[in-house]
Amino acid sequence: MISRRGLLGGFTGLSGLSLAGCGSRHPPAPSFAYAPPGGGSWKPSANGLDAVIDISHNVRVSDFNLVRRNEILAVIHKATEGGDWIDPSYSERRVQAESAGLLWGAYHFGTRQYSGARQAQSFLNVVRPTSRTLIALDFEYNDPNPNNTMTLAQAEEFVRVVQQATGRLPMVYTHARWANGEKSGRRGLRLKEPVGPNSILARCDLWLADHREEPELPYAWANRGWKLWQYLADETDANAAYGTVSRAVPGVTHCDRNLFAGDSTELYRFWGAGRTRA
Repeated sequence: MISRRGLLGGFTGLSGLSLAGCGSRHPPAPSFAYAPPGGGSWKPSANGLDAVIDISHNVRVSDFNLVRRNEILAVIHKATEGGDWIDPSYSERRVQAESAGLLWGAYHFGTRQYSGARQAQSFLNVVRPTSRTLIALDFEYNDPNPNNTMTLAQAEEFVRVVQQATGRLPMVYTHARWANGEKSGRRGLRLKEPVGPNSILARCDLWLADHREEPELPYAWANRGWKLWQYLADETDANAAYGTVSRAVPGVTHCDRNLFAGDSTELYRFWGAGRTRA
């Protein structure tokens, strides 16, 4: 993902909905093949369940029921950015998605502008996570505004505050070059120090961003591996992965695709009581 607060595109949603029923029960998880379905010459190098998408307000949603019928089990939606911006489509889409039987998750795009603690509190106030809400920190180079890139200290503070408030660690979305302290983005910015194995971030489950055929793990997670791998970003029917079969999802204009390291039963367990705790 990149910072999307300035990309206020159109979005559709049902009106008159509230957050009631966010902890609603989900139907039994169907069983899908590990490798992405649909054929084509390209397949991810590691086994995973291709049933998770992530979106934000700049994605137009026409029908979450259609999303669910097309072998998608979970949606992770942008909720907040920095300490003062809320995704305007988050709340109503949560209701719509969960009503369609989809697992729900929320992520925060971290910035430098406010302390990690303030950003965590803003995120929690908006998301109001239940035990079945996946929560994640998007920790990466802020390419549109490099000077507003979240520092490692802020990211660690964000994770500590979320852990204290919820009793569990959020996922961390990042890519290897950034986490390893290598130069990233158009300005060649990098962390002052890499994410080390003793950082609280390394105790969080990894949501790896790598759109190549062979993903690279950050050093801090080398012994744990990824839990989610975002292998494809912003795909539409007109922009198929690697020029092969389309991975676009009916019901949304475009989305990012993610593999989960496990089967559908493990995915449902991970989204509930089985997530990483301190």
